This record gives sequence, C-alpha cells and structure tokens, in this order.
Amino acid sequence: MSTTVLRPPANRADRRAVAWWSTQQALWVVPTLAVLVVLAVLIEPARVWLLIPAGVVALVGGAIMLVLPRYRYRNHLWELGPAAVHARRGWVWVESRIAPLSRVQTVDLTRGPIEQRFGLASVVVTTASSRGPVRISGLDVEVDEGLAARLTELTEATEEDAV
Repeated sequence: MSTTVLRPPANRADRRAVAWWSTQQALWVVPTLAVLVVLAVLIEPARVWLLIPAGVVALVGGAIMLVLPRYRYRNHLWELGPAAVHARRGWVWVESRIAPLSRVQTVDLTRGPIEQRFGLASVVVTTASSRGPVRISGLDVEVDEGLAARLTELTEATEEDAV
C-alpha cells in the first residue's frame, strides 16, 4: 500500500489580487459610511447617534479593506499536480480542496468587471462533488489561461472518466 503525502500548495494568487480584494471590500464600506454620514448631517436630533456607527464602520471597514486582503493573499494557495488540482484558502477556517483529475468535468475561466480592471481572472474546476467547484482566483490572465489549458490537457489524458 502506498502512502501519499499531501504537501501544501506552492503557488499564490497574483500580488495584484490584494488591490482587487481591497476594492471589493471598499464597494460596501464606502457607500455604507457615506449613507451614515449623510444621515448624520441631515437628521439633526440623531446626529451624535449616527456618528457612532459611522465611526465603527470606518474603523472596522478600514481594517477589512487594508488588513484582510493581505491575510487572504498569504493563505490563498493553489497547485496543479500530475493527478489532482489542489486549492487552499482561509485563515480561521482553512479549507483545502483537492480534485482528482479523473473527476474533473469542466474547467471554466471567469473574469468579473473588477478582476478585468486589475488584469486578473479565476479558474473554476467543476467535479461531481456535492461541495461544489474548486475555485482558484486572483490569477494573472496569462497564468489563468495556461492553468486552464494544462488542466484540460491532463484531464483529457486521464484514462478514467469523470463520474
């Protein structure tokens, strides 16, 4: 009986993913803060009480925008091996997803509007798993396309069929 040792994936997202993830967070922090400040200015009796949540949103939202994307970058790893694709993410709850190439059904490239702005893309590897697809995001477009092409080649070369 052979023992397979699973080592941590070695590849990281592109460094530009930090700015992309920060921008995604800013899309909810900035409007929320703006609404609270406008309400504090317009509603005279509630001014002080609305400034407190505005301060909380500014502090917590600022931390989320500036700190969490850097942690996400450090903990967002992936690797394509000869028999499987492996993605790991998370800093409190760490999730490792390993999809054997023999189980891969589709390989999709996705690029949302903010990702496109930063020159990034994602690979989504779909299997028959009830846990859903393996997603590798924050990749340079060329790396993304190369990974998708290589995954497709390896999947086609696998003798077993996805079930």
